[in-house]
Amino acid sequence: MPSRRIPLYIHIAYLFVGLLLGYALVSQGYQYWQTQRLLMQEAQSRYQLIANHAQAALDALYRPSRAAIGLLAHTPLVHANSLEARLSHVDALVAALHAQPQLSAAYVGWSNGDFFLLRPWADSPLMHKLYPEAPQQTHWVVQSRQPAQQAGGTFLYLDAELKELARHERNNYPFDPRSRRWYQQAQARGGLYSSNPYRFFTSDEAGITLALAHPDGHAVLGLDTTLSSLDALLSSYKPTPSSQVAVINATGEIVTWSENRTLPTQPDSGLPLLSQLNNEPLVQAQQLIADQQAISVKHGRWQAQDWQLARVALLADAGDMPLYLLLASPHDELLAAAKVLRHETMLISMLLIVPGIALALLFARWAARPLKTLTREAEKIERFNFDEPLTVDSNIAEVVDLARAMGKMKATIHRFLDLSLALSAETDFQRLLAQLIKDMQEVTNADAALIYLQDSAEAPWQLACLRHHGQMLATEHSAPIALSAQHHPLLQALHFAKPVRLSGAQASQHFSALPTPSNDLSLWALPLRNRKGDTLGILALLVDEAQNPLSRELMAFAQTLSTTAAVALNTQRLLDEQKALLEAFIQLLAGAIDAKSPYTGGHCQRVPELAKALAQAACAEQNGPFKDFSLSAEQWETLHIAAWLHDCGKITTPEYVVDKATKLETLYDRIHEVRMRFEVLKRDAQITYWQARAEGEPSDSAQLNVQLQEQLAQLDDDFAFVARCNVGGEFMADSDLARLERIAGQTWQRTLSDRLGIGHEELQRKQTHPEPPLPTLEPLLADKPEHSIERRAQDVITANNPWGFSLQTPALLYNRGELYNLSVRRGTLSEEERFKINEHIIQTIIMLERLPFPRHLREVPEIAGGHHEKMDGQGYPRGLTQAQMSIPARMMAIADIFEALTAIDRPYKAGKPLSVAMRIMAKMRDEQHIDAELFALFVRSGVYRRYAEQYMPAALIDFVDEAALLS
Repeated sequence: MPSRRIPLYIHIAYLFVGLLLGYALVSQGYQYWQTQRLLMQEAQSRYQLIANHAQAALDALYRPSRAAIGLLAHTPLVHANSLEARLSHVDALVAALHAQPQLSAAYVGWSNGDFFLLRPWADSPLMHKLYPEAPQQTHWVVQSRQPAQQAGGTFLYLDAELKELARHERNNYPFDPRSRRWYQQAQARGGLYSSNPYRFFTSDEAGITLALAHPDGHAVLGLDTTLSSLDALLSSYKPTPSSQVAVINATGEIVTWSENRTLPTQPDSGLPLLSQLNNEPLVQAQQLIADQQAISVKHGRWQAQDWQLARVALLADAGDMPLYLLLASPHDELLAAAKVLRHETMLISMLLIVPGIALALLFARWAARPLKTLTREAEKIERFNFDEPLTVDSNIAEVVDLARAMGKMKATIHRFLDLSLALSAETDFQRLLAQLIKDMQEVTNADAALIYLQDSAEAPWQLACLRHHGQMLATEHSAPIALSAQHHPLLQALHFAKPVRLSGAQASQHFSALPTPSNDLSLWALPLRNRKGDTLGILALLVDEAQNPLSRELMAFAQTLSTTAAVALNTQRLLDEQKALLEAFIQLLAGAIDAKSPYTGGHCQRVPELAKALAQAACAEQNGPFKDFSLSAEQWETLHIAAWLHDCGKITTPEYVVDKATKLETLYDRIHEVRMRFEVLKRDAQITYWQARAEGEPSDSAQLNVQLQEQLAQLDDDFAFVARCNVGGEFMADSDLARLERIAGQTWQRTLSDRLGIGHEELQRKQTHPEPPLPTLEPLLADKPEHSIERRAQDVITANNPWGFSLQTPALLYNRGELYNLSVRRGTLSEEERFKINEHIIQTIIMLERLPFPRHLREVPEIAGGHHEKMDGQGYPRGLTQAQMSIPARMMAIADIFEALTAIDRPYKAGKPLSVAMRIMAKMRDEQHIDAELFALFVRSGVYRRYAEQYMPAALIDFVDEAALLS
């Protein structure tokens, strides 16, 4: 840093730049305001000029028309009585219309109802609509009506030479001039009448009507005068391009305006109302009508723009309503010249100020360069960019001090973030402890760093981690620190929040796992607290402050870092505890499932070992289909949980279904009931024999005895056959089924009601049919209605179920019919019972998908629920193909099958020799039941043999021809 420093106040002189700019802004602002005021005054003068021109245009329209109608009153046309006579004097009307282009029609109405009108032809759609029969050379149109001679009227079309081109009679022309306002007003006044402006029906133009009564009162002449010239005048005299100009009457009807827009019109006058323009500027200007001044001006606003509004009263000779000229101009256009002048003046001012400002900016830039450097450094810190050291060259004392402080701050934040990131990134609790004491030892240059933890608030402090001069040391032989040992220097340093001085012997005495130091050390104890303020542990630092003194700032940094470390420690400890709890819960559930039935044995505990061994073999592959296969730590956790929970749905499967050893077994084996019926039949046979002996001749006893023995032998043989059927087997012939039907046809007599002393549900099933009178004969083997247990609607797996199951659900939940169950061809399970056992995988998937697994464990249901699927899509419950299953799910299928084949703890079967189990699995591979590539890996890697050596008895581990299995 430079030795010569200049105080910052000297550089305040740079403020003169601001003063210069302020002066220029005030000066230009005042000049702009004056120019604006002058332009507004000029605009008002222009408004008055436009009003004068509009007034002159109105006078130019009215005065020639009044002169023309006065001349027409003295023409012979007024006294002509027939159409032909009137046509002979039409040249007077033609001359008047030629002389004044603003006239759209000239006409005469007589007191007898006659009417004669001359109109110049205009090639417009409206004229063609009114006069559809007009010839192409038409220049003039004559409308004539003589009610005394005809009911309708006559329409004549004349060319430019006033020669008649066509004549048409219209019967639907009931026009009577005496009913018209212009006729009535002219007669009433006995002179000239001028109407208010209105829109002509024929030409769709705004105009006025002048009517003059003849002195003798027998006729009235009329002229229609358009205001089209006033439209053109207003458009040409707009103050600015966007200005709006209009002439309205006292009722707000638009007589003429500068815009080419169509608005709805009033029924009487045919003129649009100004109020239909919503809140446009002219509507705002209309409010000035109430002002009594000749010209009124005000400001308005429309569409986020300021407008200058004006109203000027016009003197009109026509009509009985005054007319008003409304003007509206946007300020931006009115003040355009002022803005140009302002910009030019500002440019000139800037040209004069620029040299002075340039010099000021040059000095200011030199002075501000270090501050800009510090700003960039602050932005780097904001972006967490700590790659480059902070260097600032300045003579300003305050800047030098600020740079030094910012440099220290940058280094501290960088180091703190690096250490915090390293601590938060570690997911193993023991490695996290090691990382923490390593970082703290490096920050404080301590000779040794120790961490003590306790399992509960009452437990002693146990040494969890120790690092001495960069080496991790064992902690097993360290004595715990009891909470009652308040004299212990560690607890004293913690309690009083200050270091304790220890000699080398004292340090060795109190910290037995630590090598004896050769010098005195300071013991610092930093508490590790969680968010609630509970002390989780103690971080002990043994520092040789003679060599490495600890400043207050350094210890503050260490304490802050220890707080962050405590949060990471607490979080990781909670995660480990939650994982341990989840693991214990999973194993508890799996153990409960295995303990529930001796048929499953340790299945849920052995399948995870087999599945993980196969996954490890796949990860170890360097070539072949699994060379790119690997599992992250999170994926290993997913496979572990899925393997342990793959049969969790079995907790919902009834034990008597899983453990069913015979066909008639439910909660007990019903073969005993069948045996008792056979016993009853044998007793009945013996009773019949003795009754026959008592009633017959002695000579018949030998024959009766032979019959009895034959009958008893047949019953014994039949029962032995039923008992063999009850045990079940691989196959049952049709002849066996026929014999069962024959045996079932035998009857026995029941004398007691079978509805006494039974449960509510069984009684309900029996009540679906009437009870027969006692005594009654019953089949020896029966399928009764009460043997059918209906399935609830919520237990039916529908085709559109949300889990994608594709199983066919049997109609009944259980069918306990005796003949039905004894007729099962293979094994002991009926269709309903086999579905109930297979349903465990459905319940597994439903249970697991309802669990809110973390994001990295979302694949657990898919892996756990796929071990009954087949590669050809014929498995259950979803009918997935190999392409639809993940590799871990396919591994689960192999593990599940191999464990079931080789298990020796199943009461219903003996464990199969290893070679037999592998041949069965090879057949399942050929039938696309399991993944062929995974099975090859299973054989090639020796996973099956290592598993067999650990879990199978030596007697069942025989030679396996691996080459034949892989061929």
